[in-house]
Parts: sequence; C-alpha cells; structure tokens
Amino acid sequence: MPTLSLAEAIARYVPEGASVALEGFTHLIPFAAGHEIIRQKRRGLHLIRMTPDLIYDQMIGMGCARALTFSWGGNPGVGSLHRLRDAVEHGWPQPLALDEHSHAGLAAAFTAGASGLPFGVLRGYLGTDLAAANPNVKSVACPYTGEILATVPAIRPDVTILHAQRADGKGNVAIEGIVGATREAALAAKCVVVTVEEVVDELPPLGNGVLLPHWVVSAVVWCPGGAHPSYALGRYARDNAFYQRWDAISRERESFLPWMERHVLATADHRSFLASLAEAA
Repeated sequence: MPTLSLAEAIARYVPEGASVALEGFTHLIPFAAGHEIIRQKRRGLHLIRMTPDLIYDQMIGMGCARALTFSWGGNPGVGSLHRLRDAVEHGWPQPLALDEHSHAGLAAAFTAGASGLPFGVLRGYLGTDLAAANPNVKSVACPYTGEILATVPAIRPDVTILHAQRADGKGNVAIEGIVGATREAALAAKCVVVTVEEVVDELPPLGNGVLLPHWVVSAVVWCPGGAHPSYALGRYARDNAFYQRWDAISRERESFLPWMERHVLATADHRSFLASLAEAA
C-alpha cells in the first residue's frame, strides 16, 4: 500500500472520465482531494456523493463533472449550491446529468456495490414523484411475500476518496465520528484513496469507529486539515463562517471564478490553500 503525495494519488487514481465518490457525512469531507482534482483539471467525471455540498459545487463550477449521482444537494444551513444550479439550469460551464436518490436509496446502492450485488432493495420511493423522474429507480416483487419493493442499481465507483483521522504505516485506516456511507462507498469502489490527519505506528482501539483494513486501501496521503472547512471529530471544528461566505462567493460566476483562481488554482497544495484563506481573512 503506497503512501503518496496528494498530487501523486490524484494523478494515479483519478483519470479523465472516472466515476468518483468523495464521501464523508457532515464531517471528514475530503476538500483537499477535491481541490487537487480541480488543479489537475480532470474532466468528464461522474461525481457520486450522498450529500453534495461545497466541494462538489466547486468541482462542478470548474468544469470537472459531466454527471452527478446524489441524494440532497445544498449548502448546509445556508441555502442552494449556486454552481450546481447554474450547471443544471443554464448548462454552465457545461450541462450536468442528474441521477437523484433519497439517502436510503443511495445507501442501498452503495451497499449493493459493496456486496457484489447488481442492485439494492428498499421500502422507499413508492408513492413519490422521484421514481417517475428517475428511470434508474425500478421495482421488484418479493419472491416470498409478493410485496412490491423499490430497487436501485448498484454503485461501484472507479475510486472512492475519503478523509480520516488516522492511518498506520500498513495502510489500515481509522475513522471516528459520524460515518454515513463511508464504509460502503469504500468497499464498493475499485480503488480507495484516503487522506489522513496523521500516520501513526499503531492504531488505538476504535470503539464505535470504522476500520478500513489495508487490503481495501489503494493509497494513504498525509494531509493535515484535509477536511477543512468541514470538521474532523477530535481535531478541528467546522468553519461555519466559510459556509456562510460561500453563498455570496458562489452566487455569481464573476465572483466564483476569481476566488477559485486565487485560492485553489494558484495554490500548490492544501497547506497553501489554508494559508491563502488566512491571508484573506
């Protein structure tokens, strides 16, 4: 299991046109990895995420994405994702195909992918308009009871990218706090890249945490602060002010593009990105 720089990991594991899941539910969102994808100008990506928020807004606005599979998209506690809306409503910077699900539906799709099954089954969607709007949502009759259940196709990303608190030298990864679909997204993927706050000799007891064993992890990247402006439980808090500022930054193309140029494209790495934010404060 190689330990790589973030630039090396993205160059190796995120090719043009890949399906990419950047997971992390409310915290441990891999912002640093998303910014590196933007710097390397990856195009034609199929982005997958349970709750796309600011990092996908940035990636979509910078022309990385051709499609988005998701469940709920917005700036949490603030409002809309303006770059996502611009892509859907006006095709800027390019059209964006949508594959929308509920949280339960996307979780079932990740679980099916992780289990090697062709589709996930759930009691959901029936009686809603979403099934009519999304042709990927179908139904099946239970062979035991005859009950009609909703189905979703399995999701198997080309690469899943996560952020975590720790990894050891062998590549075992420890994730603490809210996990969402992190484990399922990792096990469903063809390869897994994890950015971490620290690399330690030995992982501490996890309690209710999640362990990703080294044999499912393709690369570990040491990247302190790699989830900022989201939070990392036990390390740093969510930068709520940034989420509020993003609404104004992203609302118009004329304010979005200069901000991305200054803070992402013109910075060499995540450390430089964080320094540029501090300078602008």
